[in-house]
Amino acid sequence: MRDLRLLNNKYGDDRVSDGCSIFGVMDTSGALIGADVPIRAIDLMRDRDNGLGGGFAAYGLYPEHEDSYAFHIMYSNHAGQRETEEYLGEWFTIAKAEPMDVDPSALPNPPAMYRYFASPKPNEVRGGDPEQYVSDRTMRINTSIGDSFVFSSGKNMGVFKGVGHPFDVARFFRLEQYSGYIWTAHGRFPTNTPGWWGGAHPFGLLDWTVVHNGEISSYGINQRFLEQYGYQCSLQTDTEVITYAVDLLVRRHGLPIEVAAKVLAAPFWSDMEQMSADEREVVTALRLTYGGLLLNGPFTIIIARKGEMVGLTDRIRLRPLVVGTQGNKVLLSSEESAMRLVCPDLEETWIPVGGEPVVARLGQVPTGGETWQGAEVFAGAH
Repeated sequence: MRDLRLLNNKYGDDRVSDGCSIFGVMDTSGALIGADVPIRAIDLMRDRDNGLGGGFAAYGLYPEHEDSYAFHIMYSNHAGQRETEEYLGEWFTIAKAEPMDVDPSALPNPPAMYRYFASPKPNEVRGGDPEQYVSDRTMRINTSIGDSFVFSSGKNMGVFKGVGHPFDVARFFRLEQYSGYIWTAHGRFPTNTPGWWGGAHPFGLLDWTVVHNGEISSYGINQRFLEQYGYQCSLQTDTEVITYAVDLLVRRHGLPIEVAAKVLAAPFWSDMEQMSADEREVVTALRLTYGGLLLNGPFTIIIARKGEMVGLTDRIRLRPLVVGTQGNKVLLSSEESAMRLVCPDLEETWIPVGGEPVVARLGQVPTGGETWQGAEVFAGAH
C-alpha cells in the first residue's frame, strides 16, 4: 500500500521545504474587506500547513478606539493575568478592558484571550516617543511576566492567531464579525521552531505585522544586531527578527520601506557592479551599516502597517510570491489560485523580481515591472 505520508515528502521526514502559506489583500481606497476573503484564500492552501499555527491581521478594525493602542494578550493562568493587568494599570490609562469574543470549542486547550484599549500616561512619557514607550513595555511583559504574551499592540488594528489550521483559528476568534482595509493571513508548517500560540504568525509589534514562509538561517547574527538597540528576541520564531528589523529600520531610523528591503534582501555584490555609481554607493553604505540585518536563507514575507502592505522575497526567490490587482485591490499570495478564488476577475498578475519589494499604499496601486531606484528613494530617508 502506498504510504500517504510520502506523497509530498519522499524522504519521509517532517520537513516540507516549501511549506507555509501566506496571503494579503489591501483595498487602497480604504474600503473595508470582510474576513471571509482572507479566510477562504488561506484555507484553499491548507496543504501548505500542518495545523500547528495559523493567524490573521487586520487594519481598520477599531475606529471607535483609533487613538488608543489595542493590546491583544493571551494568558495561560490567572496569576499572569493579574500581574500583567497591574503592570498595564501602572503605565497606561485603560479606556476599556474585555475578554475577547471567542469560541473555545474551535481549538483545543486555548489560553484566555483579553483585549485592552490603552494610552500611555502623559506624565510617564514626558515628551518622549509614545511608540517606543509602548514597544518597551510590550517587550517587558513578553520577557519578564510569566504566562502572558502580548501578541498585538498597534492602533486600529489587531492580530488573531493560535495553534491550529487557519480556518479553525478564524472560528475560534469569530473572525466573521471583523472587517479591515488590509488583511494578512498565514498557515504555518514550523520546521526549526515549535508550534505554540505565541510563535504563530502574524508576528506583530506596534502596528507592524509580518507573515513569513521560509527559514532565516541568519537568526543568530540578526538577533545580536537587534539586541544592541534594545530588542529582545525570546518568542521562538525567526519571524520575530524580521519584525524588529523593519521596526528599527523604518520607524526608528527613518528609512523608506523600499530602502529597508535592500537591507533585508541585499543585492549580490556581482549585481552591484552593474548599478550606477550613485545607486552602488547607496547600497554599499546600507550593507556596511546594516550588514547584521541581512536575512540569509529562503523567505517570502508580507509586511503590513497602517496604510501600507509590502511583499518581499529573498534574492533568488526560493519561496513563492504572486501579485494580483483588480481596481483598488492588491493581493499577495503563495499561490495564484487563492487570489482567483476570492477575486476571479483579476486585471493583472505577476511574479515579482527576487529582492524587489511590491508596495501597496492607500491611494497607490502597484503595477508589474516597477523597479527600485536606489539613490532617488534613499534621498527621502532621514
